[in-house]
Amino acid sequence: MSNARLAAAFARAKAEGRPALISFLIPGFPSRDGTDELFDAMIAGGADIVEVEIPFSDPLADGATIQGVVYQALELGITPQDCLDFVQRARSRHPDVPIVMMTYLNPVLAYGLDRFAADAAAAGVDAAILTDLPPDEASSAKTAFQRVGLDLIYLAAPTSSQERLEMIGREATGFVYCVSVTGITGARNELPPDIAEFVAKVRRCTIIPLAVGFGLSRREHVEALASITDGVIVGSAYMDLIAKTRPEERAKAVREYTEVLSGRRRP
Repeated sequence: MSNARLAAAFARAKAEGRPALISFLIPGFPSRDGTDELFDAMIAGGADIVEVEIPFSDPLADGATIQGVVYQALELGITPQDCLDFVQRARSRHPDVPIVMMTYLNPVLAYGLDRFAADAAAAGVDAAILTDLPPDEASSAKTAFQRVGLDLIYLAAPTSSQERLEMIGREATGFVYCVSVTGITGARNELPPDIAEFVAKVRRCTIIPLAVGFGLSRREHVEALASITDGVIVGSAYMDLIAKTRPEERAKAVREYTEVLSGRRRP
């Protein structure tokens, strides 16, 4: 069973004939006190779900953009507890917005698996992505998260075997994260030509929502994927935008970019 807020967000987007927009940020970037207003700007612009990453020193799935952001956040001393505090503040302002916490396994094990799950749920997290945790090694994490009502989301890649996709389909809750390309994160101009075939392959293995990520950055990407996926995830493009925008203009820029992605504003 999926977390109620997450399930409701996908159901609402489906009823409106569009994929749910999942935006992305990292607490501490661009500054310790500047991320809260960016979360609010994403929601104001039409984001349905927000993915919040806990910085980790070895972000192996992330490309140069997010690696650079992670480094800056770590240099500021951002910890998992800081990220949970950030989520708690966001939850108090946005009680109905689903929040997905993304990180790697090591920070969670260092924090304590059961303790992390309990504290994340208490802060208002709805689901977790542990990027480097495969489903066949995730029984302890899944038990810990399910005990407190959190979904555990797995990644499906174009290189995933049929057997692995079937396992993901059986084990995943919330949604399946479909990695659009073989490689790392980073905004790209074009979608891979075989993305529809890949998503259809994953779709045959599960009944829960699918969300496509890695490389998405434009409204035309959202439109191209609208008929084949339940959600679209935009990450690096947000970080690029924030990095190049002056501090006093960042919230406005993030809101307007989100409006473009969500279809509320013409590109």
